[in-house]
Amino acid sequence: MNHHQEPQEMLKDIIRISRYAMYIALLALSGIVLSIYALNRSSGERTVPVNNKKTASAHTEGGAKALMPVARVFPADSWKAPNESTIPKGKEGETIRYGKALIAHTAVYLGPKGKVARISNGMNCQNCHNEAGTKLYGLNYAAVAATYPQFKARSNKIVSIAERINGCFQRSLNGKPLDTASEEMQAMIAYMKWLGRNVPKGQKPAYTAVEKLAFLDRAADPARGKVVFAANCQSCHGANGQGLLNTAGNEFIYPPLWGENSYNDGAGLYRIGNFAGFVKNNMPFGVNYEHPVLTDEEAWDVAAFVNAQERPHKDQSEDWKDLAKKPLDLPVGPYVDGFSEQQHKYGPFQPIAEALKHQN
Repeated sequence: MNHHQEPQEMLKDIIRISRYAMYIALLALSGIVLSIYALNRSSGERTVPVNNKKTASAHTEGGAKALMPVARVFPADSWKAPNESTIPKGKEGETIRYGKALIAHTAVYLGPKGKVARISNGMNCQNCHNEAGTKLYGLNYAAVAATYPQFKARSNKIVSIAERINGCFQRSLNGKPLDTASEEMQAMIAYMKWLGRNVPKGQKPAYTAVEKLAFLDRAADPARGKVVFAANCQSCHGANGQGLLNTAGNEFIYPPLWGENSYNDGAGLYRIGNFAGFVKNNMPFGVNYEHPVLTDEEAWDVAAFVNAQERPHKDQSEDWKDLAKKPLDLPVGPYVDGFSEQQHKYGPFQPIAEALKHQN
């Protein structure tokens, strides 16, 4: 540039140079974006959470799907846990707060090193009932007070809240039942009733259990699930699936997913339909229904992988007296539909569903 130019000409030169620099910067940025997009397409990775129920998809080289995100949002009137500031004062409030502590830190009180009793495997209730039973699609307790006592086909009888809690102790916590008259049992019941105090009797709010994912058109695959586990789960649960204990050794920071300290084969999460719906909206740790990380396909496969591993066995000979009411993903025979335990465990489930529908 000639430093003896008139100011007006100098200004024009500056503008031209600025425009050229901006153009070069935009080209460079576009190249970076396209490179990232191409890398993600080829690796099957996602840069944002997705919901593969409502997405456009394209197959990658590995057979996985690259998915375009579509937001999932809970309705504004969805159930919300009451604010803890509304817990009553005095003895009643102390009982409710103790109940929450028992749900959140079950092992501290009732685990292998429990300070009250030693009747469970070291997992906490909130490992399944996320955020102390308050999370939508995290097996929350919203409907407990409103729907119990209720008939349970598994036990073929009317079940109270205390009996349902003890079912979890014997299955998910692979332990022994808690004395129904104990302070601990009454505290957990009080907490659950407080959580559901505004739910009308007989009603079950939406998003209380786990999301029922659409069936795959194939069997869920433990081998594919192992890859999903390595990429998304083992950083917390460990490569061997045994979880991570705290320094005191009395509570798992991250629970074991198989082995002697995990849930047994009579637990609800041993049904991969339940497990798939649970991990879809709660795992990796920190995700939720509105911001999932796994696709439905990945959720089914990792559920198959986890439930293919060794775990404690529970005698279930007294369960499901009416075989026609057995869930189709319950991998413990006998059945009325003629399909194998293998197919009832991994699928494909649509043929079973159609057979049961025809029988009914």
